[in-house]
Amino acid sequence: MDKKEIQGKIRKLLKERKAILLAHYYQRDEVQEIADYLGDSLGLSMEAAKTDAAVIVFAGVHFMAESASILSPEKTVLLPRADAGCPLSDMIAVEQLLAAKRQYPDATVVTYINSSAEIKAHSDICCTSANALKVVQSIPGEGPVLMIPDGNLARYVAQRTKKTIIPWEGFCPIHHHLTAAQVSRVKAIHPDAVFAAHPECTFAVLALADFVGSTTAILSYAGEPQVRKLIVGTERGIFCQLQNRYPGKVFIPASEEMLCEDMKHTTLADILVSLAEMKHIVKVPEAVRIPAKRSLDRMLELS
Repeated sequence: MDKKEIQGKIRKLLKERKAILLAHYYQRDEVQEIADYLGDSLGLSMEAAKTDAAVIVFAGVHFMAESASILSPEKTVLLPRADAGCPLSDMIAVEQLLAAKRQYPDATVVTYINSSAEIKAHSDICCTSANALKVVQSIPGEGPVLMIPDGNLARYVAQRTKKTIIPWEGFCPIHHHLTAAQVSRVKAIHPDAVFAAHPECTFAVLALADFVGSTTAILSYAGEPQVRKLIVGTERGIFCQLQNRYPGKVFIPASEEMLCEDMKHTTLADILVSLAEMKHIVKVPEAVRIPAKRSLDRMLELS
């Protein structure tokens, strides 16, 4: 079957199953093309919480499907590729978090949504790159705040608040491994371009940015009239939407290496099989789901 035929079969099955297809901006172009809703982690969480679909098919990674299950336990959540994980999420284990909570007993635990359901269950409130500062500012007092698992995001927030931030030393490999030298080389080739970076990047990279924001925020920034040529410091999947929305503008990757293999695991064929066979179902146990939902709900109440 060619691409259009598979896409048509998926859309037909989605209708038959009373299902909705949620896809992250970092997914393959052909997946983004047929999604019912495209978004970053915050937008996808909100959509999962409010949809009335009976089945949620999540074209993303495991923690995203878990979040959908946490927020909508009565729905069937499918993850087309069971092996679509997140290296950042794997950089903290429950035992490590519990040890940190003993070390900092007065700290509020703010957990990046890029984390497992079990980690969320032991947290006070979740955040995304889009609302991390807002979440931290909503906490009474001046800290301390233990931000896990992305240290770069924590340090970015720390520069913008008076609260005491304790950063975990995890990172997203895709963003963390972008270097200032790489960005400087691209800026030298395109001196008329502005540079937008994701807050998961290092401080040295963010220092070169004309704009810092989440994936959705970068998409919005790209639409501003003064932005004609943009160097993009986030995963390459965003280019599908950038080019579709702003065909008259020029977009340049900060690095050709900014490709997340986990986000690219999911193919149209995987989605078709997942819907046809109703696999792989992601279901968070109630003992984990209930405390994890409290952390997510506290975040969503601020949105």
